[in-house]
Amino acid sequence: MPDTFSTTAGEVRITPIFHASVLLEAGGKAVFIDPYSQGDFTGLPKADLVLITHIHGDHNDPKALAQVRTGTTVVYTPANVAKTVPGALVMNNGETVHWGDFTIEAVAMYNLVRGPSAGTFFHPKGLGNGYIVSYGGKRFYFSGDTEATPEFRVLKNIDVAFVCMNLPFTMTPAEAAGGVRAMHPAVVYPYHYRNGDKTMQDLSVFQKALDGTHIDVRLRNWYPGS
Repeated sequence: MPDTFSTTAGEVRITPIFHASVLLEAGGKAVFIDPYSQGDFTGLPKADLVLITHIHGDHNDPKALAQVRTGTTVVYTPANVAKTVPGALVMNNGETVHWGDFTIEAVAMYNLVRGPSAGTFFHPKGLGNGYIVSYGGKRFYFSGDTEATPEFRVLKNIDVAFVCMNLPFTMTPAEAAGGVRAMHPAVVYPYHYRNGDKTMQDLSVFQKALDGTHIDVRLRNWYPGS
């Protein structure tokens, strides 16, 4: 079920789909972040805008993109993803674009310490984007796959944050909570919390670590049937 948020330009509806796949609807437009074919897109609108955070298949999924894309859908991606998505427009870390009544900001997403081997990272800096989607004075942040980087911690005036936490690829619930304490959004949704072996991170650790902060922690089922 979607959650709704009031803005100066009207209502924003947010629908969790699966893992890191999210639908944002506002002003008659449908914005998909990281559409992923393990989710159920039945009954959802076609995309006016798609934002892809990085190259990994649970975020850059050609099958899911084909499900939601039309001939007029605008797609923004990092540069290496654009090579795999015909017609995609490139956004680099730190860039801002205006699309109708929306403003999109690309935020660096990367690993600080975790990688497949010494000296390498699962998500190298500069190859992926988190996104801030602003509409009607409200700012919605989608982390993509990241650790609690300096860029993550210094984000300001975030109304709603979607924050990843899974091992070994991103961060633990405790690490995520530490970053969220610094960012201090009004509302936070933990997402992308299933591990590669399909076990789940303990979201109660994340929730408890934010006790007393007045941050509204909202838990949703991002893995129906699991």
